[in-house]
Amino acid sequence: MKREFNVIIEKDSNGKYIASVPTLKGCHTQADSLDILMERIKEAIELCLEVQGEEPTTFDFVGMQKVTVNYVKAS
Repeated sequence: MKREFNVIIEKDSNGKYIASVPTLKGCHTQADSLDILMERIKEAIELCLEVQGEEPTTFDFVGMQKVTVNYVKAS
């Protein structure tokens, strides 16, 4: 059975790509390129589904929004 999942992709300060799947707890991976990242996240999704053994809740993707806040580190 084929399933579709929303994957969030970000790039860290060291240039690594990070992918996570919000509907699968703990499902994330990283790589130096987007091609490798996509291969790895597919593997991670398959493993998460196998380990969790239950049907994940499906959500419709609405969008992403970048939010800026003021942050002062407590001393």
